[in-house]
Amino acid sequence: MNWGKCKEEFVKNVEVDLSKINALIKTADARIEFLKSAAFSDEKISFLVEGYYEAIKELLTALLLSKGLRSKNHQCLITYFYKNYPNYEAEAYLIAEMNYYRNRLNYYGEQIPSAFYEKNKDQFERVVTKIKKIIENK
Repeated sequence: MNWGKCKEEFVKNVEVDLSKINALIKTADARIEFLKSAAFSDEKISFLVEGYYEAIKELLTALLLSKGLRSKNHQCLITYFYKNYPNYEAEAYLIAEMNYYRNRLNYYGEQIPSAFYEKNKDQFERVVTKIKKIIENK
């Protein structure tokens, strides 16, 4: 999505709220710990990918909040990340793919391909770590 459209329609300025930022990070951390502890069969890989996407989305929301912004649109979270952190283009692309598959799962019941998970599973936590470092170094 175009950042201009995001700013016009979906993103607004807000006060930086450290308690909300910390709560979102804590929620993302708890979600990831749950995902690590749960047993996932091949038939349930979709829920694992969806869980990682949700944790990343929470961290992107925290990142925007740390910059005094709030988005009503997931695409704008990804666009902000891509626009402001161009060195993380591959990570932004992966997040966009996760969003696509998560939407297909939630709105159409389409399972996330296990090949997508197998190809990218090591990257999920790396993306989480990178976003958290960005937030910490704001």
